[in-house]
Amino acid sequence: MIQLKERGNGVNLSPKSLYRGDEMNVLFATDGSEYSEGAARFLTKFNISKGDTISVFHAISWIPVMSEYEHLYADFSSLRKEVAPRILEATADILKATGANIETAFAEDYPDKAIVERAVEIGADIIVMGARGLRGIGSHLVGSITRAVSIKSPKPVLVIKPEQWAQEGNLKVLFATDGSDYADEVATMLASLPFPGSMELTILHVVFSTLMDIPERYALEVEDRIKKLVATHREQESRYSDEILDRAFNTVQGTFPEAEKLRKYGDPSVEILDTAGEIGADIIALGSSGKRGVRAMLGSVSRYVLNHSKCSVLIGKS
Repeated sequence: MIQLKERGNGVNLSPKSLYRGDEMNVLFATDGSEYSEGAARFLTKFNISKGDTISVFHAISWIPVMSEYEHLYADFSSLRKEVAPRILEATADILKATGANIETAFAEDYPDKAIVERAVEIGADIIVMGARGLRGIGSHLVGSITRAVSIKSPKPVLVIKPEQWAQEGNLKVLFATDGSDYADEVATMLASLPFPGSMELTILHVVFSTLMDIPERYALEVEDRIKKLVATHREQESRYSDEILDRAFNTVQGTFPEAEKLRKYGDPSVEILDTAGEIGADIIALGSSGKRGVRAMLGSVSRYVLNHSKCSVLIGKS
């Protein structure tokens, strides 16, 4: 696959100066599972400060029961409310290692709805949650609640997958940009999040050419007029890709002066996942260009990456 690599240079600026103020507000959604506790351990590796706040939140599933068994549901609900503080305490104990101000709360509602509403209510900068995956052949597919929060949340969402629970060495982040406003927002966010100091950032743009269906070895066999058309079009695509990569780099260079720029050609969904595997990425960061409102959904690339990535995924929102 044709690709271009380039390493940038820049000066180091405050990582908190671009995206938010001096204090960060994180909503950490927990269900008390090993997925949540593993995600909490991963979050402790970030450079979260004492001025930051992590709000640990647990949603007790609300299920309407209209039958003779309603009294049993009331009993189960009461038991889960008794367990909720223990779930919150276990997660909070792990996150105390960050040194941040830890708050806890729980609510009884549909989990995805409760998590999103709580994030908006407290003005969270980001939602962090573990990925309770589906087992079997599609073992990397995220669970329904994680997917629903990623779709409905107006806030950025970091979904931490099991592969990062025991992450060691430099944190590697792959930022996939398509040049959209959503991607620009992700670049600004990356420049401001308290990542560990030893972090490597790769900026990727995948060119999905309108001429992808014409293999180059055949395109070069056609008449000169078509040859020139193909060459001109690919030159324009490469120039536009350079502009997208440069804009993303200019946004993050203050925090990541050694960020690497990379261009590939092909299907964005496939190339993003392949590149993540090649560089050993711990997090794939990308924007969501999905629709809002009742019929909200992630863009097709974001949704595919979230469902099939082996590593954690950070979905930016605008």
